[in-house]
Amino acid sequence: MEIKSENVVWHDGKVTKADREKLLKQKGVLVWFTGLPSSGKSTVSREVEKRLYEMGKLVYVLDGDNIRHGLNGNLGFSPEDRKENIRRIGEVAKLFTDAGIITLTAFISPYKADRDRVRKLLKDNEFIEVYVKCPVDICVKRDPKGMYKRALNGEIKEFTGISAPYEEPENPEIILETDKENVEKSAQKIIDYLKLHLII
Repeated sequence: MEIKSENVVWHDGKVTKADREKLLKQKGVLVWFTGLPSSGKSTVSREVEKRLYEMGKLVYVLDGDNIRHGLNGNLGFSPEDRKENIRRIGEVAKLFTDAGIITLTAFISPYKADRDRVRKLLKDNEFIEVYVKCPVDICVKRDPKGMYKRALNGEIKEFTGISAPYEEPENPEIILETDKENVEKSAQKIIDYLKLHLII
């Protein structure tokens, strides 16, 4: 990335991340859901958000479609635009995490290098990669927006899982097999992980 802003200095505030975490009684972390379209990323992340909220936790979902309505509305789906999409959301998620928020992201994020770049933005144990694993044939059957059908008909170019690659995570913190487990079980796995690692 070319840096165009010169003479810019990061300013630390008088309130630290640790101060905010103490106030909120939680740790600010980034839970990064990645997987094929229609694998269940948004569905599971929204269920986790609801459960954490009900537990009195400050949590927010950054969803791929929602982000493309505004912040990343000028990006398409070429490899270069996908890279920039993930770079921007990684920087936003880093700020949310610094604010002490449990931040959930639901992005296909098909390239390992892009996910690794986001991981490097954060400190150890602040990035939790969740691989929402689901066979492409099951994703095609779910397909709530009819995107796979359009991609298979050649109407959508560079569609992940059909005409564009998806690089599976090699060592994710959590794997959810959404073709074998329901939303409730998948969400509970995330909650259990957060409790085990004293995030909540």
